[in-house]
Amino acid sequence: MTAVTYILLGLLGVLVVGAVVWRLASGRRSVPCPAWLSWMVELDNPFTKTNRAATIVERLDLWPGMVVLDVGCGPGRLTIPTATRVGSAGSVVAMDIQSGMLQRAREKARAANLTNVEFLQAGIGEGKLGRNRFDRALLVTVLGEIPNRDAAMREIFDALKPGGILSVTEVIFDPHFQSRQTVARLARTGGFREKAFHGNAIAFTLNLEKPAA
Repeated sequence: MTAVTYILLGLLGVLVVGAVVWRLASGRRSVPCPAWLSWMVELDNPFTKTNRAATIVERLDLWPGMVVLDVGCGPGRLTIPTATRVGSAGSVVAMDIQSGMLQRAREKARAANLTNVEFLQAGIGEGKLGRNRFDRALLVTVLGEIPNRDAAMREIFDALKPGGILSVTEVIFDPHFQSRQTVARLARTGGFREKAFHGNAIAFTLNLEKPAA
């Protein structure tokens, strides 16, 4: 092997070890992607269409005037196209625990001349969302970063209007990846029922409905 090959293998090993440590740590407390890596979060994964922002937004069945919650919004990769789709008559609550991520999302909203985005620095499960408020909610490669997933799902369920949709996207390249079985179990416990599934076992979007009745 050449020296370059050894270096690349070494870097790959470091990334794998780092991902494992990050995943284990997230089971004890929230360990989100740091704000200085926001540039990486903004990139669409080149290996799967499932995690592309345009694909996720298209599957939300959004209409002008809807109110949407973007949990763990990061730098606003989904916030901006969602806010554009619901228009000035609608709104988006961009929620994240990191001020640096929210600042980046604010900058992107200003650059897009969007005035229908509310920024909320809080963790899901803290009881900050109210009840029967949202038509749609997003959890895009975020669920695994949340220590108390059951509380998070219950809060989102309560915050959605009857008939509202929670869209959960998971991709195996994410250190916090949650399997379809895990997401489905959390959804059932939280009161949701499955509405649509897109993708496969390693990269998927699961749309969950809060029953209307």
